[in-house]
Amino acid sequence: MKEIKRKKYLDELISLMGNGMIKVITGMRRCGKSYLLFELFASYLEQAGVKQDHIVKVDLEDFAHSHLREPFSAQYAPNTTIFHAQNSTF
Repeated sequence: MKEIKRKKYLDELISLMGNGMIKVITGMRRCGKSYLLFELFASYLEQAGVKQDHIVKVDLEDFAHSHLREPFSAQYAPNTTIFHAQNSTF
């Protein structure tokens, strides 16, 4: 199967690194959001010298991570403010 690089989205994500903001990737089902993060961005981080054990990948649809789903718990990110916006896109 041919890999779609999604260079535009990867470059945008890379350009926003280190600004202290949480990034939210949105889109239709099966459009490549997880692939962008878990494969392409993780690969970029590894090539940039980040050790694999410093890259955290969490699939919230996996039952093993169900305790991280709603309701949002401040214990996981105590200094985070959550804003809910409609029609937000990456």
